Amino acid sequence: MVTQITKAVIPAAGMGTRFLPATKAMPKEMLPVVDKPAIQYVVEEAVAAGLTDVLMITGRNKNALENHFDRVTELEAVLIQKGDRDRLAKVNESTDLADMHYVRQGDPLGLGHAVLRAKMHVGHEPFAVLLGDDIIDARDPLLDKMLAEQISRNTSVVALLEVDPSQIHLYGAAAIEKTDDPDVVRITGLVEKPAAADAPSNLAIIGRYVLRPEVFDVLEHTAPGKGNEIQLTDALQEMAVNPETTGGVYGVIFRGRRYDTGDRLDYIKAIIQLAVDRDDLGAELRPWLQEFTATLE
Repeated sequence: MVTQITKAVIPAAGMGTRFLPATKAMPKEMLPVVDKPAIQYVVEEAVAAGLTDVLMITGRNKNALENHFDRVTELEAVLIQKGDRDRLAKVNESTDLADMHYVRQGDPLGLGHAVLRAKMHVGHEPFAVLLGDDIIDARDPLLDKMLAEQISRNTSVVALLEVDPSQIHLYGAAAIEKTDDPDVVRITGLVEKPAAADAPSNLAIIGRYVLRPEVFDVLEHTAPGKGNEIQLTDALQEMAVNPETTGGVYGVIFRGRRYDTGDRLDYIKAIIQLAVDRDDLGAELRPWLQEFTATLE
């Protein structure tokens, strides 16, 4: 049995059409959340959970992602010359985070197809998948729990979040059975973006997965689903109903702080929520927010 999982896969090939025109020439994953691009928060989360081998699935016009995690010797030299050690440390932080690898998706055929592109890199061992749209607050670790459940149960694990039933059509929804742990459930079925009346529960899949390598075999014969794309949810549904051959699927219910940067309004909220808790920004930002909101009453 695997005793340590070290590989993380981060799909980052989307075109970011909801953020046009900002994403016309810049990857959506590079949009800043306060003073770091959203993708760096995701890589930091993976590393904090012990996932130091990171494969990013990219696409055309995504070179900025690779550049961000690479060295910029000219910039480093300027900062050293200026004696600006604080900014130099911030620049080097992204460079030294993890062992970074990149592969292109090529055709935009869905999340399942993007994950399948990781097969050669991952091999025959469990691995994590982290979506860049979801930022999990570092104070509320989620991956640690998911990795522990994967190892102890030898299964695939997805992150679940209770959402308002009116919002379940935006997510994959899980049918579940309870376990002896109130934060862990066995998943008996999954539906991709169901209507509220058809949803098996209000437990939505959010962008964190720890998967057994059998998912690759399933994805290879998964037909296109919603949006004519190969859906990871469809592959997980097959794994959930065939636990004898795939290990089944469990869910960890997340009750912490999550920031959705895939939607314009939620992206703005994420910046504010993270900034108000910063030691260097919160003290000045909080009273300004109070004053500003008072003008709206």
